[in-house]
Amino acid sequence: MVGGAYSGKRNIVKQSCDKLVWHSAYNGDDFVAYKKSLQPNSTIILEGWEKWVEEQLTNGKTIDEVRSYFIEEIDQLCEIENTSPFHFYFIMLEMGRGIVPMLEKNRNIRDVCGWLLQYASSKAEEVYYCWHGLAKRIK
Repeated sequence: MVGGAYSGKRNIVKQSCDKLVWHSAYNGDDFVAYKKSLQPNSTIILEGWEKWVEEQLTNGKTIDEVRSYFIEEIDQLCEIENTSPFHFYFIMLEMGRGIVPMLEKNRNIRDVCGWLLQYASSKAEEVYYCWHGLAKRIK
């Protein structure tokens, strides 16, 4: 699920599944801590990717290192989903609507998140774009 901030992504996901386990950077959840919350036949929601990306960049990693790290993690999530009774939903923020941030830090966050969104979309079975509380399947 992708869309702008406060576009209704969470509500749509909540309506689509029953057994949801939320793992959110907005609640201070560390990215890899999702592994502790895996429950059989549940859907794990991962949201706040831009916060996890920012954290990695703030800790001194290059944009290429951060990009590679999260691509490897997305691959692992796909493998887990394909071999176990877990499902994953990514809620990802569409950042900027084409506006390039002035600060390099913000440009780097936006760029890495854009690359990760493209990669995750290529791996996903379904992709939805949400705006104004309406979701449209785009893949």
